[in-house]
Amino acid sequence: MSDRWMSVEEIAGYLGVSKDTVYGWITKREMPAHKVGRLWKFKSDEVDFWVRAGKASDECSEQSRQSAQESDERKSGNKK
Repeated sequence: MSDRWMSVEEIAGYLGVSKDTVYGWITKREMPAHKVGRLWKFKSDEVDFWVRAGKASDECSEQSRQSAQESDERKSGNKK
């Protein structure tokens, strides 16, 4: 068995990100994921291809940009 199914926890550890980040990628329908019953499952070869295509870094950059913007707005007292 060369490419077994991985859980959210396993794929988060595999990629070195939090489970929240994985769920965010799933919600935006960016990350290749398969719903099996109530659980999300992943194939590492699909996720590897997605990462190599630059999708993870684009999403991380967008999340970082949004977090920085929200932090700046909180510091300046502005609200969205």
